[in-house]
Order: sequence, then C-alpha cells, then structure tokens
Amino acid sequence: MSIWSKWFGGREAKPAASNSGYQPAGGGTVIVTSDQLEEALRNGNVSASGATVNSETAMRSAAVYACVRLIAGAVATLPLDVKRRTNARTREDASDTPLWRLLRRKPNRWQTPSQFRRMMQAHLLLRGNAYGLIVRSVNRSRDVKEIIPIHPDRVRCKQNDDLSLTYTYTTLAGRQVTLVQSEVFHLVGLTFDGVHGVSVLTYAREAIGEALVMTEHGATMFRNGARVSGVLTHPGKLGDKEFENLKASLDEFRASGERDGKAMILEEGMKFERVAMTSADAQWIESRKFTRAEIAMFFGVPPTMIGDNTGSDSNWGTGLEQKSNGFVAYTLEDHLTTWEETIFRDLIADETSDLYARFNRAALVRGDIKTRWDAYMKGRQMKVLSANDVRELEDMNPVDGGDVYENPLINVDTKTTEEEPANEPPNAA
Repeated sequence: MSIWSKWFGGREAKPAASNSGYQPAGGGTVIVTSDQLEEALRNGNVSASGATVNSETAMRSAAVYACVRLIAGAVATLPLDVKRRTNARTREDASDTPLWRLLRRKPNRWQTPSQFRRMMQAHLLLRGNAYGLIVRSVNRSRDVKEIIPIHPDRVRCKQNDDLSLTYTYTTLAGRQVTLVQSEVFHLVGLTFDGVHGVSVLTYAREAIGEALVMTEHGATMFRNGARVSGVLTHPGKLGDKEFENLKASLDEFRASGERDGKAMILEEGMKFERVAMTSADAQWIESRKFTRAEIAMFFGVPPTMIGDNTGSDSNWGTGLEQKSNGFVAYTLEDHLTTWEETIFRDLIADETSDLYARFNRAALVRGDIKTRWDAYMKGRQMKVLSANDVRELEDMNPVDGGDVYENPLINVDTKTTEEEPANEPPNAA
C-alpha cells in the first residue's frame, strides 16, 4: 500500500475507549462522557489559578512567546550543513546529495527551510514532540523527497513488543493512518521513557497559568479603573444633581486616552489629592516579575534575553556576552544536537553512511563583527584557517594563493644575504 493510499484510504476515526476523549479535526480533545469531564477537570489543562494552559493559551503569555520565539528562531536561522567524511580527518560539503537540497533548499512543497525548522522546534518546545511524514522516492535509492510536518496533537506513538515504534495519525477528515518508524521524522525533547517527549507546559502549567491570570487581572483593572489614582474633597456637601454632574464629568474625562495627562478643572473649592501606589499593587508587579523569570527558567533562557532586566547578575555571568554564551552552551546546544542526531537516524538511516548533518555554530556570532574577525585572525595565526576559508565563511569568492595555511603576521625571509662591511672612517693623519 502506498503512502498516499494510507493517507486517504484509512479507516474512520472513532472515540477512544479510554477516559481521555479523542482528538477532533482541529486538534485538542473532545469530552463526551461525564468520566472524561471529571478527568479533564482533575488532570487536564486547568491550572490551580483557574486559567486553562495549553499550547495555544500559553503563547498569550509574553514570557512563553519570547522563549519559544528565541529558541525556535535560533534553530531556524543557523546554517545547517550536510557533510561527508572522506577519511578519518577530512570532511567535505555534500551539496551534491538530495539530503542537502532537502535541508537547505526545499523541505516540502510550500515551506522554506527556516519555516519548517521554526515550526518543528515550536512543536518540540510546547509539546515535547515534533513529527514529520517522510516521503521517499520510488526508485532504488529511496531518497527523501519531502518532510511533511504533522501536528503533534494528532499523533499517537506506541512502542511495540519488538521495541519498534508505530505512529497513528488522525487526518483532518477524521481518518486514522498507521505509519511505521521509517516513515516518520520524530524529534523528541526531554523524555522519561525514551519514546515520548515531555512538554514544558506539563510542569510549568502553574507558573504560566499564574502569568495569564495576572495579565487578565491587570487588563480588567485598568479597563474598569479599579485602582484609585486620587480622591476629590469638597468643603461642603454635594446634592444629588451636583453629584451626578461631577460623576458624568469624570467619566467623560477618563473615557478617552487622548486626555491622559491633561489638567482637570475643579469647581466649588474642590481639591484633588493623589493616592500613592498601594502595597498590593507593588506586590502584584513584583509577582509578575517573578513569574516571568520562573517561566524563563523552565525554557532555559536568561531572563535578560526576553526583556527582563530587573536583575543584573545570574549564574551564567553578569555581562550580556556571558549570558549569551551560557544560553548557547546549556540551552541551544541541546536542541541543535537533537536535530543533528535525529536527521542521521531518520533521514540517513544507514550506519555505514559517510554523511552527517551539522549546524554551523560559528554563525551565532554573525552580528558581532569584532568577535567574528578576532576569531578568524586567531584561526589564521594557529594555521587552522586559510584566507580562502575565511572568505568562504563570509560568502566571498576565493583568491589565488589563498589556500596556504600560514600565520600572516610572520614574514620570514628564507634567503640568506651577506652583510656588507660597515664603512670605517679614514685614519687620522
């Protein structure tokens, strides 16, 4: 049976027998029975703060969105090279392979490589798993032609008795398709069983729910004007008509943002006294800062990289450069390695192959021209890089004589010359 007949000729999806409901065409879970409702309320996506936390609502939190955007963007924009080992010490670009064209030019018919990687990495961060259908050519080589991303909410992965994996995918039409392990590109995050990745939302649900509730509370407070900015005092007593006129004037004054900061005219000897921020307001602001830093901790992102500059020190150092290096070493490296190893396992799938995929980590300092060129100079001095190697990294054409590995700061003249005798002054008479 071809892969396309599997897609469109499968059996109709039926509600699962378990109490967890089943997945509809748009993703998520449909609750049918009272037992499913009870389980959803007890163990579902509702946090203790009352906010529903799932992959969509979590992205409404500024901290979650910033963390996902930062990590997914780095994975999407780093150059992904396909290399070939020619011997134990020599590597060369494998730009003549279908895998290079797949990863560097066209992963499928509608996505660019950066779009594909950004989407898959976002799935990995929010759900712990990312899936893609592998479409291979029908010839003997069985080269990978496309990788079609599959929504993780529609995939169920099961490990068989022989330790192989089977994937069941529910299409938009509600049909179930069974896929074998060789047909699925499967990125796995932090895992406890080696098969299913753990979603960050599972363990950060309370922190994210608290952030969502505080954001909603702040929006409601400012919309309704619940926080009193000041009080009006009158030397006498206002009648009903005067009170209604004053109330209407105040409502009209604060109804438009264009009047914010302008002066208000008071009559009959009234005075305005400003009310300072209460301790509850100050504590609410501090709680928001703490929640933002806690969410960043779950994703392994320094708070300063998502706009939280409340603290100048961290375990990764005090300077921006040290924090960026810590983010690359302890967070981003984990995701890059996951991609590299998964590409070899699922797309190359030949342990004897000389091909491998590797992200160019040097591109992380692309925006820092001083650091980049200092690194090039050190590479030239150590005879690790040639002039043409540097020009290739900078997307420049090679030059004649640029393949020599030598220290450009040392100019040794190997020719031996005889020193001419110094002119002696004539003897005095």
